[in-house]
Amino acid sequence: MQYVAFEGVDGAGKTTVATLVAAALIRDGLDVVMVREPGGTAIGEAVREILLGARESMMARTEALLFAAARTQLAAEVIEPALARGAFVLSDRTVYSSLAYQGGGRGLGVASVREPNMWGLGSVWPDLVILLEVDPEAGLSREDSSDRISSEGLALMQEVAETYRGLADAEPGRFRRIDAARDIELVVSECLDVIEAAL
Repeated sequence: MQYVAFEGVDGAGKTTVATLVAAALIRDGLDVVMVREPGGTAIGEAVREILLGARESMMARTEALLFAAARTQLAAEVIEPALARGAFVLSDRTVYSSLAYQGGGRGLGVASVREPNMWGLGSVWPDLVILLEVDPEAGLSREDSSDRISSEGLALMQEVAETYRGLADAEPGRFRRIDAARDIELVVSECLDVIEAAL
C-alpha cells in the first residue's frame, strides 16, 4: 500500500491534513511524494488554471475531460515513477473527486466519468482513500476564497457529499471515513492511525 488519497468536499481540510500527514511520515523516515489535483505537472497546472479560474461558462463534460487529462499526465509523469521506486504517494484529491463532483454533483453519472479515467490511468488508482467528512455548509464557511467550482455554492456541495458517501459504501475496502469537523490534531492523528493500519 503506497498510494493514499485525501478526498472530501471543499473546506474539508484536505490540503492541510495531507501536508501534516506527509510531514509526519517524512519524520518517520519514509520517502514521501505529495501531489495535488488538478496540477502537479506543467500541463496539469495549466489545466488547473482553466478549470478553477475560467470566467467563461464550461460544459460539465468539458470539465470532466479536462480533469481526466490533467490526472492522466500526473499519473504518468509523477505518480507511477514514484511508486515504481518505492516511494509513498499522498494525493490531495484523485479520480474520486471527479466521480463525486462531475459524476454526482454535475449529474454526468459516476460510471460515465469513471470510463475516461480508467482509460487514462490504467492501474494507477489509490490504494487507500481517506474521506474527510464535514457538513458542506460548514466546509464552505471555512474557505478563505472560492474558485469557479466552490463558488457555485451549497447545493452542488451537498450533491458531492452524497456521492462521496455512496462511493465509500460501494468500496469499503478502499475507503476510510474520518470526521473532519474535529480539531485538526485529532484528524491528523486518526489519519496516521488509518495509514499505519493499512501498512
